[in-house]
Amino acid sequence: MDWNHYRFLSLWSLPAPPAAVYAALERPEDYPRWWPQVRAVTRLDGGTGVITIRSVLPYAMTITAHETRHDPAAGILQIAVSGDIEGWARWTVTAHGSGTLARYEQVVDVRKPLLRLLAVPGRPVFRLNHRLMMAAGRRGLERYLEAV
Repeated sequence: MDWNHYRFLSLWSLPAPPAAVYAALERPEDYPRWWPQVRAVTRLDGGTGVITIRSVLPYAMTITAHETRHDPAAGILQIAVSGDIEGWARWTVTAHGSGTLARYEQVVDVRKPLLRLLAVPGRPVFRLNHRLMMAAGRRGLERYLEAV
């Protein structure tokens, strides 16, 4: 088993129309306004940016995200990531009842040296940290969508 390889899946049920959810998710520069763990987003060009993330644990991760798929008709936003983690992440936004289901998938390898060193003992804590970050993101996006 590669202790530095992670696959994540999060499902967010949101009481807003898919178009509104997609519109919020396609603007990563606004993420710090509603997602507390996304500390900074700096656009480098139309499809690339640098993101700094810090959740409960006392370390920050910096990644460069490059858009690989932007398909509003299919409800898909996908990026390739490099830096402290490398791999990809994808949002898939679909209608769900009277609201939206936002499916987040991420497959990454950790590259940050300290996290690689702590891979075996830290893995359960890193996974919990990710779950907490995603839960806070869902709550923040729900509040943000209610306000706009």
